[in-house]
Amino acid sequence: MEVLGPTGAHATPREVVEALGLRHPVGDRPRVVAAMIASVDGRATVDGRSVALGHPEDRGLLRELRAGADAILAGAATLCAERYANLLDPGQVEHRRHLGLREHPVLATVSRRGTLRAADVPIFSEPGVPIAVYTERGAGLGDAAADVGVHALGEGGVTLRRVLASLHRDHGVDGVSCEGGPRLLTRLIAEDCLDDLLLTVSPLLVAGEGPTALAGPALPRPARLRLRDLHRAGDHLFLHYAVDR
Repeated sequence: MEVLGPTGAHATPREVVEALGLRHPVGDRPRVVAAMIASVDGRATVDGRSVALGHPEDRGLLRELRAGADAILAGAATLCAERYANLLDPGQVEHRRHLGLREHPVLATVSRRGTLRAADVPIFSEPGVPIAVYTERGAGLGDAAADVGVHALGEGGVTLRRVLASLHRDHGVDGVSCEGGPRLLTRLIAEDCLDDLLLTVSPLLVAGEGPTALAGPALPRPARLRLRDLHRAGDHLFLHYAVDR
């Protein structure tokens, strides 16, 4: 991965992640880094999935974020659409042990009405994987081999600020990698809970009516970003922005 920004040196995906400060929470919540990918015209999927937009370095960066974070945050629809499974390879598990982290990050998701079903997401069948599901009233997920905990936050109580505070308080999470989808990321920004954005720009023009990197109601005010680094792999660009508060 070639660095085009102010650091002026080559950087591996692991070095990019190590510079994010995922061990440093922000007040009563974890530090939150979002990783998103979009085509040049802003589309977040091709034929309903993001995989066609990617590059090996982009996938490597995503997996290193997973390896370095205490928790992965993804919406229930994203878990189902992307068929989440096998989030880490053995080398990354060993890297986590070396860092003194638990073997697997917590997988956190929001299913406001409790409609998520374990059978719809392969990772729920992986023994020992810690999964935290946040709902309003609880959920009947069905059989799951993973270590699943359901947090019922009450009618109207599922805010991302409360979810993050719970991850920090109840699960010891200091750093979160948010993987979307677009509506979840919009809510995260609206609640002023995003610290860094890693946006991969894929050299494709997609058009159509598919999702964009953000979706849902307009933000109360645009979030101001500050460019920290710019990386390149082939024709893909990797933009590292910090939220400017």
